[in-house]
Amino acid sequence: VKPGQKIPVDGVVVLGLSYVDESMITGEPIPVEKTVGTQVVAGTINTTGTFNFKATKVGSETLLSHIIKMVEDAQGSKAPIQALADKISSVFVPTVLVIAIISFGLWMYFGLPAFGFSKALSFALTSFVGILVIACPCALGLATPTAIIVGVGKGAKEGILVKDATALETLHKANIVVVDKTGTITKGKPELTKVEVLGNKNEKEIISILATLESKSEHPIAHAIVNYAKEKNIDTKSISNFEIIKGKGLKGTIGDTEYFAGNLKIISDLNIPYNIQSLEQETKQGKTPVLLANKNALLGIVFVADPIKPEAIETVKALHKLKKKVVMLSGDDKNTAEYIAKIVGIDKVFAEVMPEDKLNIIKDLQTKGDIVVMVGDGVNDAPALAQADVGVAMGTGTDVAIESAGITLLGGDISKLVKAVKLSKMTMNGIKQNLFWAFIYNIVGIPLAGGAFYPVFGWLLSPVFAGFAMAISSVSVVSNSLRIKAKKL
Repeated sequence: VKPGQKIPVDGVVVLGLSYVDESMITGEPIPVEKTVGTQVVAGTINTTGTFNFKATKVGSETLLSHIIKMVEDAQGSKAPIQALADKISSVFVPTVLVIAIISFGLWMYFGLPAFGFSKALSFALTSFVGILVIACPCALGLATPTAIIVGVGKGAKEGILVKDATALETLHKANIVVVDKTGTITKGKPELTKVEVLGNKNEKEIISILATLESKSEHPIAHAIVNYAKEKNIDTKSISNFEIIKGKGLKGTIGDTEYFAGNLKIISDLNIPYNIQSLEQETKQGKTPVLLANKNALLGIVFVADPIKPEAIETVKALHKLKKKVVMLSGDDKNTAEYIAKIVGIDKVFAEVMPEDKLNIIKDLQTKGDIVVMVGDGVNDAPALAQADVGVAMGTGTDVAIESAGITLLGGDISKLVKAVKLSKMTMNGIKQNLFWAFIYNIVGIPLAGGAFYPVFGWLLSPVFAGFAMAISSVSVVSNSLRIKAKKL
């Protein structure tokens, strides 16, 4: 398998060394080192190095195929929600027909002795037609789709793409929001987050030396250091005698000095003392240390990590204000996941979970009666997105995740989730108001058209005015739906 290629089937490395991007399966942002004897998974991407591997699982046996099957099973088990308007219509239309027939019968029965056949028939037909016209369920039919169309359109303007109207209907009812860590709460890309100066060099010099050494390396962490130097406009220098020390780091001569950069093993080999406790504290927070030294002393340490998105903390606070409990699922190690959850303010954490575990956690929450929203971006999130009552995918995520979700947030901006919840509530309130307007005309109009007020006031609604009232009810419903457009999320 060459650099940049996808691994076709599950297997075991038999020759070579490389780093494989397994974020689609584990959610881990930093590529994993693969040496002889380690397992590789179908669909993951080889980033650097070349290796040979022996296939152990092919076709439907691979982990990727297993994930696809879980997605299909989850999608097939979701029951469609019957629209409220449909339920009402199934009772409303037959009821109106019965009322119209009863009204016709009563006018004929009581009208014959009082008015004679001709006039009684005229009143009976006017009443019958008037009821049918005023009760024509046009407004009822428009109540839901007009609000949904306006809501979906407003969402699109805000960068919230609604694929499934059911998702928009259910979103505001959810009491638990489950979020993936990598790419959802964090940026999903390693960045240099901290520089610690220990020797006689300043921060700029440390970065310059490290970037010079790492510019010759293909390691994923090296890219983060080089990119940081470019962002800060720190120049690199000329280097000689560059050498990669496998499993430890690298070395090279800059000017007249030989420098070493890498993990703790390279510093141990040089017999240079260092504070292991301070390093352990940082690594528990999910940071990867890169140490810089010459032959005599440790000069500095930089830490590379997957940083938290700036908007994540405010989003979780806003979700708490909306009375939503926030749960985080991560394939990352427990210490890293708990540290990030603490900073962001997440209520509960499940760490070191595989795609199947994520799916089962969603199922367990649903079994307890919770309405669950799942927010994710990777292939590993797809089964959980499909199983959740509402699946929300990051627009920067994988095609499989977006396909499995009912709502997509463009640009990978987690803060849009709060807007989506508010949009859902706004749209459902609009539908309820529309149904109110659709029925208020009928509640007042049907007795008037039926002649209920004729004996007392002499009022009987003409079919012409009944048609006008029916049209007004439809206009009221459409106008009310358009109000959603003007509201601020």
